[in-house]
Amino acid sequence: MVAMTTKLIKPMVALMAMLALAACDAGEPYVEVGGERFTVAIADDDPTRARGLMFFDEMPDDQGMLFIFPDQRMRSFWMKNTRIPLDILYIDRDFEIVSISADTPPCRARNRRCPSYPSTGPAQYVLEINGGLAAEYGIEPGDRIEVGNVPQLEAAEE
Repeated sequence: MVAMTTKLIKPMVALMAMLALAACDAGEPYVEVGGERFTVAIADDDPTRARGLMFFDEMPDDQGMLFIFPDQRMRSFWMKNTRIPLDILYIDRDFEIVSISADTPPCRARNRRCPSYPSTGPAQYVLEINGGLAAEYGIEPGDRIEVGNVPQLEAAEE
């Protein structure tokens, strides 16, 4: 009887541990695109959008930042004080990638203006991920993204 109980307890403990770990991730905002999932920080107000990923020295490949705007229009980003190259994915209100500024270099200019990287069509969302990942994962304009655990978007969908 003890051996049978032990055989049942070990798988139950393993299952409970897996469920606990899954629950930890369940509340994190994420974006899925190209078969990859990125845990994202949310930039949904002017100060947060203005700061973006400035001053980050590194970012794990499974993370990014999702910029949420109140409307869809032409967007343009720059890389002032950004220390890492980024892929900038411009996304429309239907969660389709409009354009990508691939492997966008950091701007270290002190005495001159940093270049802008505009979208090629109207966008309501922007996803920034590490430079080169869009190409590595085969992410292209026309691909759709899925968003989860982002209350700002869930409220808009109701």
